[in-house]
Amino acid sequence: MLFSSIDREGFSVIIQSLNFETMESPNEELRELTLLENIESDPDVNQSTLATQLGVAVGTVNWHLKRLVAKGYVKVKRAERKKLRYIITPEGIALRARLAVDYVERSFSLYRKTRQRVSEYLSQVKGAGYDRVRIIGKGDVADVCRLTCLEQGISVVNNKDVPVLQVEGFKVILHMDGRMEAKHHE
Repeated sequence: MLFSSIDREGFSVIIQSLNFETMESPNEELRELTLLENIESDPDVNQSTLATQLGVAVGTVNWHLKRLVAKGYVKVKRAERKKLRYIITPEGIALRARLAVDYVERSFSLYRKTRQRVSEYLSQVKGAGYDRVRIIGKGDVADVCRLTCLEQGISVVNNKDVPVLQVEGFKVILHMDGRMEAKHHE
């Protein structure tokens, strides 16, 4: 979505967002996939360890495990007095496979959409006479921005007088005037 345009006398700010409602992190399916993978690799894993690996509260892990058990994807057996053993059922193995495929498909979709949007931004940058940009942000989306710049022949620099690709989670925002004090609109 375009919120302002390039001014012929000077560059005003162009703010555009790449926003995938379905790409919020981490979602329930990703948590369930991670739980199933961890349980498959270590049936004796405890909920505290799972919570640490997922970066969530133990209660959240407990809730997911109860759902997986209720749906027949996981069975619970008592190994010792306070120790539980989680066993993935054949249905659970099929679910893990489906969730893994879905995750890969969503990841590639995000990659393609990010790359396309950044390519569009770089066309605007080139059209405005620039051959360099600054990228602010870290992570996989920022890496996709860097690779797309390399592919498009745009140098990534730290100068403050060039357009900026600002990465916020899964969003990419283009600031044509290089200033970061522009208001961010959703």
